[in-house]
Amino acid sequence: MKSRSESFVMAMTLVVGLVVPLGLAAQNQSKSSPKHHHYQLIDMGTFGGPQSYLFAFLGIGRPLNSHGVVAGWADTSAPDPFPSCFNGDCYVSHGYQWRNGARTELATLAGGSDEVVAISDSGLMVGDGENGELDPLVPDLPQIHGTLWRNGELVDVGTWPAGGYETLSSAVNSRGQVAGFATNTVPDPNGMLGYFGSYPYQSRAFLWEDGVMQDLGTLGNGTDAQASFINERGQVVGWSYTSSAPGACNINDLGGGFPLTTGSFIWDKETGMTDLGGLGGTCTGAFGMNNLGQVVGESNTTGDRAVHPFVWDSANGLTDLGVLGGKYGQALEINEHGQIAGGSTLSGNVCCGAILWQQRAGKWRKTSLGFTPGAIFSFATAINASGQVVGSLGYDQGPGAFLWENGGPMVDLNGLVSPGSGLTISEALAVNDRGEMAVNAHDASGNDHALLLIPCDENHPGVEGCDYSLVDSTVTSPDPAPRDATSGTERASRSGSNRFHIPGSLSAPR
Repeated sequence: MKSRSESFVMAMTLVVGLVVPLGLAAQNQSKSSPKHHHYQLIDMGTFGGPQSYLFAFLGIGRPLNSHGVVAGWADTSAPDPFPSCFNGDCYVSHGYQWRNGARTELATLAGGSDEVVAISDSGLMVGDGENGELDPLVPDLPQIHGTLWRNGELVDVGTWPAGGYETLSSAVNSRGQVAGFATNTVPDPNGMLGYFGSYPYQSRAFLWEDGVMQDLGTLGNGTDAQASFINERGQVVGWSYTSSAPGACNINDLGGGFPLTTGSFIWDKETGMTDLGGLGGTCTGAFGMNNLGQVVGESNTTGDRAVHPFVWDSANGLTDLGVLGGKYGQALEINEHGQIAGGSTLSGNVCCGAILWQQRAGKWRKTSLGFTPGAIFSFATAINASGQVVGSLGYDQGPGAFLWENGGPMVDLNGLVSPGSGLTISEALAVNDRGEMAVNAHDASGNDHALLLIPCDENHPGVEGCDYSLVDSTVTSPDPAPRDATSGTERASRSGSNRFHIPGSLSAPR
């Protein structure tokens, strides 16, 4: 099963199975040479085990807040006692918070494994962990409960009052409202929540507030739903089956998908659940939302012949953002100015190029962000209020990560950090409005390392180890030799949590 911390770049590489012609990298590289700041690399470390993790996949998860606080989880040295390991490498893991140079280990539900997947601007954190009991509905499967860390206190979000054993917290806002999904005891062979393939009971989307878990319902006559995001206004976005009709809603070639027609919703207390609609196909997946209630994602076109990125708002409904070519595209994040980050296949359906969408004169315009020298793949995953875009890269030798700012060209983040760490940055997960970044990296053994990158700029004076000189973008393509050439499937098998059957990347049409 695909690990929770594995990046979109691996999913897209395996799903589409195509590469970008090498000539495109040079073709898209701007002749200008803007300067970039160096970044100080902070390794989150572990609790005695080999790996540490951050989570942000297809818009779900928020490992970094606007104050530079990082939340994630890391291996201990203890082997996982359960056969269905919490992490791919089968070590017990504990959550952590990194703030102002200090890492704090977080409390656990029962001393077992847990993970932290999102942090609000007020410092509230959510995730999930083992409660020390087995699920009576699935032999040998540990129960997982959603968790909230609040003012140093660990809160068990609990389960449905009417019954159920598995709960996952996906998002939290600064008011302490938690969005997520939980199972009940109604048998469902198409249940949305999957552990190593399937969990044959319904899952329902919830809003948790002040100890009360509210079922948000489903779309149409669908049976299952999941909530993935919540903004500061308390609006919740997620996915729902809309009927029992079959649908083309595959996640990726690493592990299954949703077999039924699936839609996406936005929910608020005043109007309840609103269907975002679609582009005529059998699946719509929402992957991001801002505090204005604008939603982005992807939707199958009529006949499920293509998958296009979209933006939705209450005034205009769902709008097709268009692609650079081919049949596949995804919008992953939208900032408060309505700028959108994502990517698509290129002409001939080769994969893939990063895109920035912006609205000009009432129309959505797309900008191709290009590639770094030698890259055969780029895809934008996050954007901040200043329009800095970060994302994933692919080289023949393995993955990388990029920064695009000030009109480009994009640069590989590995060229902006000091050499000698022994780490290769393999994916950029988040960038806040201070320009700080949460990224994943790997060492020579292929172990994952969770990192914070702090810009050596005028807003971060006196950072120990910072190089405050500027870097020319034309010299930031690093030597690709140290890159881990391990396949996405192999890396997924040994790193990251196995807890989520993530709805997300709809398989590109064949």
